[in-house]
Amino acid sequence: MGMEGIHLTNGPTTDYGGSLTFSVILTCIMAASGGLIFGYDIGISGGVSSMLSFIEKFFPSALRKMIMHGPQTSVYCLYDSQSLTAFTSSLYIAGLFASLVASKLSKKIGRKAIMLLGGMFFFIGAVLNAAAVNLAMLIIGRMFMGFGVGFTNQSTPVYLAEVSPARWRGTFSSGFQFFLSLGNLIANVVNFEANHIKKWGWRLSLGLAAAPSLLIVFGSIFITDTPSSLVLRGKLDAAKSALQHVRGPDADTDSELKDVIKSVEESKHNEAGAFRRIFMREYRPHLVMAVAVALFFQLTGVIVLAFFAPILFRTVGFGSNAALIGAVILGSVNLLATSCSTVMLDRLGRRPLFMIGGVVMVICQVGIAWIMGAQLGSSGAKQMSHSYSVAVVVLVCGHAAGFGLSWGPLNWLIPSEIFPVEIRSAGNGISAAVGLFCTFIQTQFFLSMLCKFKYGIFAYYAGWIVVMTLFIAFFMPETKGVPLESMNAVWARHWYWKRFVKCEEKVDDEAT
Repeated sequence: MGMEGIHLTNGPTTDYGGSLTFSVILTCIMAASGGLIFGYDIGISGGVSSMLSFIEKFFPSALRKMIMHGPQTSVYCLYDSQSLTAFTSSLYIAGLFASLVASKLSKKIGRKAIMLLGGMFFFIGAVLNAAAVNLAMLIIGRMFMGFGVGFTNQSTPVYLAEVSPARWRGTFSSGFQFFLSLGNLIANVVNFEANHIKKWGWRLSLGLAAAPSLLIVFGSIFITDTPSSLVLRGKLDAAKSALQHVRGPDADTDSELKDVIKSVEESKHNEAGAFRRIFMREYRPHLVMAVAVALFFQLTGVIVLAFFAPILFRTVGFGSNAALIGAVILGSVNLLATSCSTVMLDRLGRRPLFMIGGVVMVICQVGIAWIMGAQLGSSGAKQMSHSYSVAVVVLVCGHAAGFGLSWGPLNWLIPSEIFPVEIRSAGNGISAAVGLFCTFIQTQFFLSMLCKFKYGIFAYYAGWIVVMTLFIAFFMPETKGVPLESMNAVWARHWYWKRFVKCEEKVDDEAT
């Protein structure tokens, strides 16, 4: 159900959403580069956690367990160390709180300033990690990086949704996931090279996180803030100038600016506060969808596969270098799939990509569970043949392709486009916080779950993907091409959500 099936008789009638200019392309690319820091961290954490020099310095007890395990020890449990997983997960508990703080600050200082602060926090964390001499310093650095991730994850998707022309919003908003995938791939390549530096390769891997953070810092300086954010802060002239900048000097932006001003003015009757207002009945569809998408994104299993891909590949029999090469291949596949999604989002729509990705991921997760169960057994004491180890890598890559085509970019796009302006920052902040909290839980406990559930962990994720695909099929309306200011019409015509939404626009079902 795209815009071709919706006619708004009292909504915006000007097709201001179709213009593409060099300014809007450059602005969106610079903003989307905020995904680099999250992607780099996802890739770097798992690779560093598998480097013996890093484990020897900070987690000697885990290293002794790996060296001393006997032939009957389950390979599923070799890396089960709560202190080792705390290195990864500590970032995300900090990011959770940062995303909620960012949603409040964003209304006062703007989306651009939040992205700038995010880049600066991440830079400080990267420097502390590279110079770490003990576990406490390492964790503090990770928490600073968490503040950076929380700020950028909250602000960047909203920024992209508000600046992008409606017709191209899916393409530009998916740029965040594209840069996230690019950052992940770069990190995997860095890990592979750094692994050859025996004593301090891990410092290089962690320290180079400063590079993408500097990119978002300088990028934030040179881009304009969003028109919606400027109007929200009473800067009408600056909003008009920003809109003219991204739409082009010859574009007639009066209609779009009026719609933005009207939307913001309607939001100003809200004296209760966005975080309280968002729980009102009329916003229930938006809140449920944003929380569900963030939760289901984590339950695809892709985050833990991305974090712990080198460890997983070592579990199925690959050596250290081969495992890191496998992670590079995995990152490349994810980047390619995300690139395809960028092209398809505004052509096929959101729902079809959710369906396609769901089917692919279920098949791959079931395949991984079957191979590991048959080859390693429940005890994990068996050895997997090389051909089956390669099959696991192929299936993990297939899962990454399905994810990159669907849930990867759509996780950032959907929450950023479905909320009215008065609760957009709060809604996206809640969505980001849910995602970061789930990431914290999974990264902290995945290796323990792998030890306890063994190959069944992949069947567990496959079951969740079935549930989330059915949820999307029944409850997710198509939002392709709909202007942000007219999004309520989409909910007003949905078979279930229409009972909650108050919408002044009349919806013509003639073309449906």
